[in-house]
Amino acid sequence: MKKAFTMLELVFVIVVIGILSALVIPNTRTNPLQEAAIQLASHIRYTQHLAMSDDRYNPATVDGTGNIIWYKERWQLVFTNSATPNSTVAYTIFSDSSTASSAGSPDVTEVAINPQDNSKILSGGTTTAAFSSNHPQVTKKLNLQLSYGVTSVKMGGGCPANGLRLAFDNKGRPLKGDISTMKNPYNAGESQRLIMADCTITLTDGIDTVVLTVSPETGYVSIN
Repeated sequence: MKKAFTMLELVFVIVVIGILSALVIPNTRTNPLQEAAIQLASHIRYTQHLAMSDDRYNPATVDGTGNIIWYKERWQLVFTNSATPNSTVAYTIFSDSSTASSAGSPDVTEVAINPQDNSKILSGGTTTAAFSSNHPQVTKKLNLQLSYGVTSVKMGGGCPANGLRLAFDNKGRPLKGDISTMKNPYNAGESQRLIMADCTITLTDGIDTVVLTVSPETGYVSIN
């Protein structure tokens, strides 16, 4: 006599398969804000890597009056609003040309090359009209608003709220503020530029927020 599954047995098997699928198949839902934070943390670490491997110490780098200014060329990550037609939240990794007229602001020639695509640079666009989010060399993912819906970036803790930039010295230690305004490697005798307390970077999409923390001295990045 030929044996066959009953309808009840088939239903039971289908239910079991459904339960196993729910447990085994990974959750494919994405959180754009979390993805933006992970990317940013990775790029902060890469900026630190550039600063340590590409040591910009060069006493021959001087300004028009002979002042040594090599320290103004340290690698840094700066947040800006990209220029029109898309005035959006973006960031750029660059080493400032200390004698350029655009000191303090990234120029296309100063921006780090994207290690994953040598035809691109690590910028999502800046406030310069000729360097917008539509520039052929920009890396679109660095435009946090267009790629992940991030509408605001704020810094706090050990970093000034109006600075929106982070730099590193040749030892990998994080510094705050605009490097182009420094008068010596660490502004000794003035406001200390080395970060002395946890620096926070808060990303928001208008509804949710995620906070990155950069530790002083080590530059270690964590996501809360």
